[in-house]
Amino acid sequence: MAAYTAGLFGASTRRLVLPQRLTGVVMGAAQTGRCLSFPSVSGGGSLIVSGLGARAHMSLGTRSHLPLYRAVGKSNLPLVGPTCPVVRGFRAGGWWKDSDRRTRKLLGLAFVLGGSLGVFQALQSSLGEQRAEEEQQATDGTLKLTLYQYKTCPFCSKVRAFLDFYQLPHEIVEVNPVMRREIKFSSYRKVPILIADSSSSLQLNDSSVIISVIKTFLTSKKSLEEILSYYPSMKAANDQGKEVIEYNNKYWLMLDERETKQVYPTKESRVEEMKWRRWADDWLVHLISPNVYRTPHEALASFDYIVREGNFGPVEGLFAKYVGAVAMYIIGKRLKSRHHLQDDVRQDLYAAANDWVAAVGKHRKFMGGSQPNLADLAVYGVMRVMEGLESFDDMMTNTKIKPWYERMTTAVYSPVDSQ
Repeated sequence: MAAYTAGLFGASTRRLVLPQRLTGVVMGAAQTGRCLSFPSVSGGGSLIVSGLGARAHMSLGTRSHLPLYRAVGKSNLPLVGPTCPVVRGFRAGGWWKDSDRRTRKLLGLAFVLGGSLGVFQALQSSLGEQRAEEEQQATDGTLKLTLYQYKTCPFCSKVRAFLDFYQLPHEIVEVNPVMRREIKFSSYRKVPILIADSSSSLQLNDSSVIISVIKTFLTSKKSLEEILSYYPSMKAANDQGKEVIEYNNKYWLMLDERETKQVYPTKESRVEEMKWRRWADDWLVHLISPNVYRTPHEALASFDYIVREGNFGPVEGLFAKYVGAVAMYIIGKRLKSRHHLQDDVRQDLYAAANDWVAAVGKHRKFMGGSQPNLADLAVYGVMRVMEGLESFDDMMTNTKIKPWYERMTTAVYSPVDSQ
């Protein structure tokens, strides 16, 4: 599927990426206890060529796989073995000089073919060893992840941004938002739900808990079962008196001192990341619906995505497009009042985008520095669900967020090493 770009001495080449693009819109009523979805245009696969290796990575609606090919560009073998007799004979005017042109060509060709065959065999052997090692790792330690989601739920989008950035292979199951048959196995009736198959099959709920658990797993040597035990759920009543499930420590990574220093260069960077992850959940996400459903035209345009891309039957899709658009237009107005937004809800969206840019600052590419941290991924995931809608275009035009957002798109859909 992909071709090698290789140098004989193992020189690394520049990574070439065919970036994926995920566009979509959000439809969510966060306070109602469920997240209504908007379909988005699924991205394809990204083809990565790095060094002497090539690997294919597919996501967003298809099962991703571990790297298919990866060759190590190192070899201690000489390109041409014999040297001394031939060279000395040539310099001294010996038999090589006296031989006819055809003989010299044949011998030269033999040396070239022999050297090339040696290099090929070395690379083939290295490739086989590497592939066997990766297959063993896949069997022994790699998680098999299945994400149950609505495509443009902002909370689901956060999890996808995290999985894509860390190149974690995962299967996506699109849940029908009306019947929700796909998650009938679960007493927890919200999305996202992540099923992680390691030594056993575990269910992870709540987007921020999912991200914290998997990030801890990638960084520490703890088992997934042990890590999950650090995030107990508890029942609580929200502002409307409705019983909800909460996770008080969901923004913490459960790391020892050495592991914490590996992820966070300073104590302040950890506090900053947790603060803005919480901000994304408690404030930014509540700006989406009022802006997406700001006018009847915008609401209808949003629901048009559902009919064309969502996991709906014909009758459900027709109902969602027209009745749903009217309903969510009304709900959007209620949410504006509930969260004390301005009459022009765009102004709150613009202010939030600029607040985030100011927090990142002028001297950092991301809040995480040279690479996004969990706060970057959370904010990006929430904003990404508006792509393709008027609200997203207005935000890009009237705020300073576009450069950061474009850097994030490149970072999420380009290969990186898990930190």
